[in-house]
Amino acid sequence: MNIEEKSAFATPFEWIGGEAKVQELVTRFYDLMDLEPAYAGLRAVHGATLDDARQKLFWFLCGWLGGPQHYTERFGHPRLKQRHMPFKVNLLGRDQWLACMAQAMAEVGVPEGLQAKLKASFLQTADWMRNQPE
Repeated sequence: MNIEEKSAFATPFEWIGGEAKVQELVTRFYDLMDLEPAYAGLRAVHGATLDDARQKLFWFLCGWLGGPQHYTERFGHPRLKQRHMPFKVNLLGRDQWLACMAQAMAEVGVPEGLQAKLKASFLQTADWMRNQPE
């Protein structure tokens, strides 16, 4: 018989460590995007400054992970696919986003079990958001 263990945390938001850890993750994600040549294509679609993107991803991830609904309180439903339609979201962009987030999660010490779950969710969402044929 295969019995799954119940998580010690009620939400991924608790598991990651709350707002401070989400902020650390988002900061590292965008710092990597800005610094690493491997993410140059991804960085190029974000415009001259990353300030707005940093704030919105922080707000979004807090709620998406089961914490405070900062994003929806300000903007309503995220409508991710619709909000990303003005941007080319192709396999390369998807893969760069996923790699950058994976690197950021590892570097800020997101627990490995949570990293695995988030990577699977991020892949499913990012693949669904693609709007460009390859």
